[in-house]
Amino acid sequence: MAHPNTERLTEYWRARAGAFVAPQRADIDPMDFVDILPQVLIAGRREAGDLPFRLVGGLIAQLHQRDLRGVNLLTLFNPADRAALRLAVEQIRRRPEPLQITGEIRSDAVGGAVGLEMMLAPLIGTDGQIDRFLGFYQPMGMTARLMGRTVSELKLHSLSRSGEDGPRLRLAALDGRQIA
Repeated sequence: MAHPNTERLTEYWRARAGAFVAPQRADIDPMDFVDILPQVLIAGRREAGDLPFRLVGGLIAQLHQRDLRGVNLLTLFNPADRAALRLAVEQIRRRPEPLQITGEIRSDAVGGAVGLEMMLAPLIGTDGQIDRFLGFYQPMGMTARLMGRTVSELKLHSLSRSGEDGPRLRLAALDGRQIA
């Protein structure tokens, strides 16, 4: 079950999409969800696997203790998790629907891990192509557990499409290494 804030932004995305496969970028109005903006992100897409942050909410920047604009979203994740996430993002680009991501926010502090729920939903640009993703970053615990330390990485646990009939994406492993 998704966190209420994650569900709220997912339903907002669905309402803005209406009868279309995904909403236009111009259809997203941040004033419609101003109270959760510190956890909202927008990532662009230059090519497969290159998802630079275009907008980063204050909570996200604070946890990572840096300006993330221009940083590739995938580089925040553990290197072993990036291929699976890249594949999932490309899948929702081809078949637009929100992607639910669960995992952990990790710091170098002993015991410094907090659950994470993230949502990425495709947006259509002016050229009619999906070139951005509306996202939401929901810590699932007290961020004080990170003890004020910089987030060292995000660890992926699961990926699933949030469409009512969409199949669940599973992680595959080869020789103990996650590959898809």
